[in-house]
Amino acid sequence: MAETHAGRQIRFWLVGLVVGVVLIWLLRGMLLPFVAGMAIAYLLDPVADRLEGFGLPRLAATCVVLLIFVVVVVLCILLLVPLIQQQVTQLIESLPAIITWARDETMQRVRSLMAALPPDDIERLRGAASEYVGTLVGWGADFIKNLFSGGAALFGLVSLLFITPVVAFYLLRDWDRMVATLDGWLPREHAEVVREQLRAVDRTLAGFVRGQATVCLALGAFYALAMTAVGLNFGLVIGLIAGILSFIPYVGTVVGFGASVGVALFQFHDLWREGLVVALYILGHLLEGYVLTPKLVGDKVGLHPVWVMFALLAGGSLFGFTGVLLAVPVAAVIGVLVRFGLRQYLASSYYTGVPPEEVLREDLVQEGLVTPGTDAGAPPPVP
Repeated sequence: MAETHAGRQIRFWLVGLVVGVVLIWLLRGMLLPFVAGMAIAYLLDPVADRLEGFGLPRLAATCVVLLIFVVVVVLCILLLVPLIQQQVTQLIESLPAIITWARDETMQRVRSLMAALPPDDIERLRGAASEYVGTLVGWGADFIKNLFSGGAALFGLVSLLFITPVVAFYLLRDWDRMVATLDGWLPREHAEVVREQLRAVDRTLAGFVRGQATVCLALGAFYALAMTAVGLNFGLVIGLIAGILSFIPYVGTVVGFGASVGVALFQFHDLWREGLVVALYILGHLLEGYVLTPKLVGDKVGLHPVWVMFALLAGGSLFGFTGVLLAVPVAAVIGVLVRFGLRQYLASSYYTGVPPEEVLREDLVQEGLVTPGTDAGAPPPVP
């Protein structure tokens, strides 16, 4: 039997997908500046379009937007790096004392717990703890090694600093032209369906990435200022880390809360100060969940928090930091395609159990084009 046209199309796109994944895997060590430049261009394209709408040429709009972006980044680095460096130095100097205190406190609690347990239960707990701790440490070490293996080398850092701005400039300047070119390459038979799915991907990415980035900045500023205001040591560093990690749902809050409470227990000896740190993190979590995320991200982006966490961890494990940058766009594309496929399935005979010709006949009957019992393949009556 000759291969159908639909079968050839499916085979063509599957082969293209496999080739694309293999190329990303083979080139993952040098893709970081290009992926970062593409991400910057995508984030800044709406601003450039707005300036272009005001009558500014595309080249001038690109230069203005990138110049403002670079100036803001440089100012943030110049203002924050000295403070962060100072607190990181203090943290490194205080880390042995903090670890010793945490170990002593933990051992004291463990001894109290073990004194109340039978010997058999103690041995089982020791064996289980050793097994699970070793497994978790191994996973963490592998993830961190894979995450930074492609971007922590000196060449990767230099390329990120010098190649990314150039890539971002050219992509931002030619963004609309590239979109029009790619649109011209779409298969004409399915062009409108593909455009609809791409628009859904764009809405998902715009809603999540741009919105979530704003949420991270707001939370980082809130936590850093709040922890510094209450006098918590290393509050600026902990707050900024909590804000950055908030891009991964719930991770930023958990890490920031654990680090802040741990430092507060070590530093303060007043219950009200420790309670104030806890209250500020609860306030930040409520602010994120009930104000920032609904207003800036919304609930219609179609990216479940668990799916985002899985995508980020999988991307980091497979492709390093480049995979982390690609994780959310790939997750958005997969989510849109899965929802599209589910809609097609629910409208098909595989779900309804009704053959396609029966569905066609019922539609024609409802429109009055054929009478009940008439063959659906027969030509409709001439009015």
